[in-house]
Amino acid sequence: MNSTIPESFLDLANGPRVAALTTVMPDGQPQTTVVWCDYDGTYVRINTMRGFRKEKNMRANPKVTLLCYDPRQPLRSLEIRGVVVEMTENGAIEHLDGLSKLYTGKSPYFGGCVPAELRETETPVLCKILPVHVVTLDARKKERVV
Repeated sequence: MNSTIPESFLDLANGPRVAALTTVMPDGQPQTTVVWCDYDGTYVRINTMRGFRKEKNMRANPKVTLLCYDPRQPLRSLEIRGVVVEMTENGAIEHLDGLSKLYTGKSPYFGGCVPAELRETETPVLCKILPVHVVTLDARKKERVV
């Protein structure tokens, strides 16, 4: 089982590409949302807000799948099946500010990307995902790693 993200696919896990996170709802149904992500060499990191559905889902069931792709290259994708090993508010705002800069060119997140008032009602949570199984596809090269 491959749990390493190949170097040739790191750009997909390191934003600013399209990434969709799938978590499991309490009733067992999948729930998918678009997220921003980056990769620190060990963990794929995303950010959510305390109380959001995906945050609750990850706390209840840490198994997730993250699908990353570049819409300009639709025949190339990266699927990361993983386990959320840490969810913390420590460092979450700094991480979110970095993702905001990476994805939108604006920072800080609160005030630069979204209205500053949201800082009063939303609390960022940094989530670290340990890849357990990685699937890459580059149909342009007829390459598939399972």
